[in-house]
Amino acid sequence: MATALTAALIAAAPAGAASIEITRGGAQPSVRGAAETFTGSVVVDPMFRATEHTRASAGHVFFQPGARSAWHTHPAGQTLIVTSGLGWIQEWGGEKREIRPGDVIWIPPNVKHWHGATLSNGMSHIAVQEHVGGKVVDWLEQVGEEQYRK
Repeated sequence: MATALTAALIAAAPAGAASIEITRGGAQPSVRGAAETFTGSVVVDPMFRATEHTRASAGHVFFQPGARSAWHTHPAGQTLIVTSGLGWIQEWGGEKREIRPGDVIWIPPNVKHWHGATLSNGMSHIAVQEHVGGKVVDWLEQVGEEQYRK
């Protein structure tokens, strides 16, 4: 039965249809977070890029204790999936909030925010965002020490 179903799906596939693509873990080099957009030690492991078929891209971001992003926005919003450690996220004008492994955070389009590790713990998350006109983020000013520690 499985063989007949497989044969039927292959026969129904349009000529020249795309095939499944696997990007092996570690196949793309890690990138250090730029000093203009991050404070402290941050490493980004790219996971996948936008293609002609999808607008989304993602990266696994690792923050050492005390490290964080600058304030920024995303034209199509962003989803964060916390994978390890303990972190903070803050929306402009809002309270700093704790984030933990397993938390999924949705940041709506154009909401000014920052995220990163706590003072004493590292944190990592998967960041997924969509491209709008070739852009995924608008970087703004750094999060100052007083803002971060508040």
